[in-house]
Amino acid sequence: MLLGVLAAALACIGYGVSAALQAYGARQAAVATTGGTTATGGPTLRSTAAAAVTTAFVVGTVLDVLAFAGSAVSARLVPLFLSQTVVSANLVITAVLGFFVLGIRLRGRDWLAIAVVLAALVVLGLASRQAPDAREPGWAHWTVLGGAIGIALLGTVGVRRLGARAAVPAGLIAGLLFGTLAIAVRVLHGVDPLRLHALLADPALWAIVVTGIAGFYLHTVALQIGSVNGATAALVVGETVVPGIVGLVWFGDAARAGQGWLIGLGFALAVLGAVAVAAFGAASAAPTGDTMWPTEA
Repeated sequence: MLLGVLAAALACIGYGVSAALQAYGARQAAVATTGGTTATGGPTLRSTAAAAVTTAFVVGTVLDVLAFAGSAVSARLVPLFLSQTVVSANLVITAVLGFFVLGIRLRGRDWLAIAVVLAALVVLGLASRQAPDAREPGWAHWTVLGGAIGIALLGTVGVRRLGARAAVPAGLIAGLLFGTLAIAVRVLHGVDPLRLHALLADPALWAIVVTGIAGFYLHTVALQIGSVNGATAALVVGETVVPGIVGLVWFGDAARAGQGWLIGLGFALAVLGAVAVAAFGAASAAPTGDTMWPTEA
């Protein structure tokens, strides 16, 4: 249990720092790229590729890989509603770093929302029990792959049509993809002990590939055209709610005896706190890609 929580905490830190660095790199690329928007105001593939090769973005991507490893370990060891909620607290780290890296000023209500998220994590940690032995329905592996492909296609087409208005939807769909990735990691066969044939034959492995690539792309788009905290808050909702519900309904995740109501309370507070950060508009992007000083939200 403790190892799973620590792995989730490391993933939280990695993702939080990564989002701030990637947002900074995306804004640098947006300023430097000529003709970087489509007719609807969204980023072109060229500008997205330019963002992905900036130094800040590359460092952020390395942190993403390390964070993913921590998230994967956590998803196997503790209930999904706990692991994903701890990981989703990266929004707090992103918001704080945004002050120093992206020129974002946090107001009192934003700190209150952050405090709500942290309190919710404490509640979830106290009420959760060790994840049960792997127990998933037989259809889970193919279903998670089909869901991954469907969400990826829907998200890619949707953000192209929405253009400049796609930041929050792109963040939300990226979150759904990362949530699906966590489910795929949970059901993946051939991991312990390592059996390469079983691993490669499992549709869940290919769901991880699809969700990882598509989620990375959509999150990059969201960071290019919108507030880093708004996009990350939307991502948090997507990556927390779906796997949490799936774990409770199908995988046998549960609370300690008599503490189910605490799980519901903590889960709701964590999601509402993340939504509040986006709704308050705490993270308006700095007007230029190289701004390093605070500005009003």
